[in-house]
Amino acid sequence: MLLLAQAPPPSLAANYSPSPERALRLRSKSSSRAVIGTASAASKPAAAASSRAGHQRKQVASVANPLVKHCVKLRLSAAYRRSCRRLLLVGLAPILEMCRFELDAIDFLLLLDGVEVPEVLREFSGDVVFVSAAVMKKVSGMQSVDSTEAIAVLHMPRYFCDLGSHEDGDSLHGLFNHPKRILVLDGIQDPGNLGTLIRSACAFKWDGVFLLPACCDPFNEKALRAARGASLQLPIVSGTWHDLHALMTKYDMKMMAGHPESSSDASKGIHSLSKELADSLLNESLCLVLGSEGNGLSSETLQACELVNIPMEGTFESLNVSVAGGIFLFMLQPKYQIDSRTLTP
Repeated sequence: MLLLAQAPPPSLAANYSPSPERALRLRSKSSSRAVIGTASAASKPAAAASSRAGHQRKQVASVANPLVKHCVKLRLSAAYRRSCRRLLLVGLAPILEMCRFELDAIDFLLLLDGVEVPEVLREFSGDVVFVSAAVMKKVSGMQSVDSTEAIAVLHMPRYFCDLGSHEDGDSLHGLFNHPKRILVLDGIQDPGNLGTLIRSACAFKWDGVFLLPACCDPFNEKALRAARGASLQLPIVSGTWHDLHALMTKYDMKMMAGHPESSSDASKGIHSLSKELADSLLNESLCLVLGSEGNGLSSETLQACELVNIPMEGTFESLNVSVAGGIFLFMLQPKYQIDSRTLTP
């Protein structure tokens, strides 16, 4: 019997490479099926299985079920999510939003008893597990199930790479092929801000996001909601300044960092964001670093980057990082994105 109280399975990320990814996902999908099978057996006689519309349907009523414990751990632990290469997404609306990009990303669905499988998910061939209100509250962490009819367990995107679990940077170079624009986040701890920045980077066709230490997990449930599906489309890499420097050197990328004009921790000149500055960078490869509102930019960022601010009128000293990031990402977007927008009638 599979017991989720045991140590998490070995990290699949450690074996990541673009070519064997599908094989790894298939192997770990079999493991998830085993968890669901164990959950079904453990919940008898409260659980019953039936089949309709091609789905394997099961019911789980007990919060002590192994499947429930697995899902709760996915919600609470970033380390467990990465070791399993699975994530938890709560709520029907964000699930349907994700499905627009990659239906195959769903491993299995939890639906509240009495809820029908949504029409857009009829082609989903995986397991559908119907759960009691108590189980839905336990897994979602919410006190009410009024707005929580569905929870999805998703495969971690193949575009995500945690360099801390790799011996070398080969996987990094496989994700970034001659990038022109990389957004670097330095200690962004608010999941809403981080998810919104990923969404903006995707909207303006940046090539990827690099997360420096002290950033929150991009697959935190709140970050996933804020990203609105962008986390499944954009390469996201978690690494150190050493890893970032290697990337910068390999692709000869210019380093710039957003910086409040009034801040006193800048020992060198600061550029003002303008069309002229953006035009001068069109043909250059660029890494843009944004820091947290609380702690600002790290000392490594201040030393390595040219600084740029957003000129503002009045008494305001700074903007929310996701707002400021949206402005930077729009103004400094890659040349091909500007050209395509200009040519659109």
